[in-house]
Amino acid sequence: MAKTAAAKPVERGIAYWMERAVAEREKVRGSFDADAVHDLRVALRRCRSMAEAFQSINGDTTWGKMRKAGKVVFSALGDLRDTQVLLEWVERLQGDCPAVAERLKGHCEQRETELKTSAAEVVDEFDTERWLQWAQRLGKLSQGVGEATEAFQVLALERYEAAHQLHARALRNRSKTALHELRIGIKRLRYIVENFLPAQEQSWGKDLRHIQDSLGEVHDLDVLWSTACQIQAFTTSLERQEWQAAVSRERVRRVQAYREKMVGRHSLWQEWRSELPAGEKLHRAVLRRFEIWATSLDPDPAHTKLVTQFSLELYDVLERSGLIPEHSDGAVSQRDLLQLAAFTHGVGHGGRDKGHKVSERLLQKLEVPPGWSASELTMAALVVGYHRGALPTGQESYAALSSEDQHLVDCLGGILRLADSLDSEHDQSVRAITVDQSEGRIDIIADGYLARSKQAEKIAAARHVLECAFNTAVLVHESGEQRAAVGTR
Repeated sequence: MAKTAAAKPVERGIAYWMERAVAEREKVRGSFDADAVHDLRVALRRCRSMAEAFQSINGDTTWGKMRKAGKVVFSALGDLRDTQVLLEWVERLQGDCPAVAERLKGHCEQRETELKTSAAEVVDEFDTERWLQWAQRLGKLSQGVGEATEAFQVLALERYEAAHQLHARALRNRSKTALHELRIGIKRLRYIVENFLPAQEQSWGKDLRHIQDSLGEVHDLDVLWSTACQIQAFTTSLERQEWQAAVSRERVRRVQAYREKMVGRHSLWQEWRSELPAGEKLHRAVLRRFEIWATSLDPDPAHTKLVTQFSLELYDVLERSGLIPEHSDGAVSQRDLLQLAAFTHGVGHGGRDKGHKVSERLLQKLEVPPGWSASELTMAALVVGYHRGALPTGQESYAALSSEDQHLVDCLGGILRLADSLDSEHDQSVRAITVDQSEGRIDIIADGYLARSKQAEKIAAARHVLECAFNTAVLVHESGEQRAAVGTR
């Protein structure tokens, strides 16, 4: 039957579970008994689910490599574990129809022996040395989990919404497949809560494990019945009726246990949703998640932080002056689109001239977060791609936008392009800016800017794009102190 591991202390992170998987692998090699197989699969599942979560906020490729290697062993043990679970159920139900139970037991034991042989080959080939090397690296990358709580709350909300949709579908059609997929959806939510959200784990953990177990046992019973039919374990119609009644009795009990907690106005779905971010808190959490992800891939986070600051200062003055165009969708503010583009404009650069195009592609590959639309994520990616190089007029995704959103991309891209040029040398020589809009022009006083410099040429080119987008003059000035210092030379 389904066996869910009890919650582990939060401080047991990815390195702990990866080392635990190696230790459990040694136990499996010695016996392949049901408990050892289960414990290894739990450790591997925990490693892979944690890696999937970390991938959403950290772009290191080692996460994907570890998940792939773990899946090979995890999958190789899947059929064996299922067969061992069936043997446990056969033992529990044998009193209802001993003859059927005996035939099922014989089939499962033979199948178990065959599966142990095939699984042993995969387990032996598991590269534990490389796995432990990854454990050291990923353990370091995962440090500071508490600082990413907002990001994991967004991920939990995504898992919640996916599971809730599966719940609605299961209630509509009541199929075996729908219930099985619902169990997987709830399990994915549970692992995020258990691994990364200690406050929710404290209040939700027991119910999540109970619900997952109930649905898991429903699936076990469905497999048990289909296996009995497949191997023709019944010699008479009476045997079939007796076994079906026994399986149905246990199944109905578990489905009812699920419905009691999860159906109705006061179900746990409402309670859980109330503890996840919404509204402005959700918007902030989504941006925080983007920021953490981008920082993990950014070769110069200090530059990105300064460019983001300059971009938002420019935006705020332009917005107060009524110059920012409307956003046709409006689900996400224009400022949030710019902030996301500024966060991610350095992702994938690594010193390459075409790095901004890499940044654009990486951003477009991300899953659409709660509260955002696919078109808004595309717009932010276009702003990233537009902040350097050629204008986006020929891009298919740009052409697909409404004329209003195309103009918004032009304006936000112009802002980001100018902000980036203010630190084009990545040396923070321009330390701060003051922006003013009056008399049909935008004046930017840049502390550290030198009018006669290579950087000034780049700024002049960048401000031209902003002037075209907003149809207004843009002037960048040295600070008063700098002008005075030049005059005394």
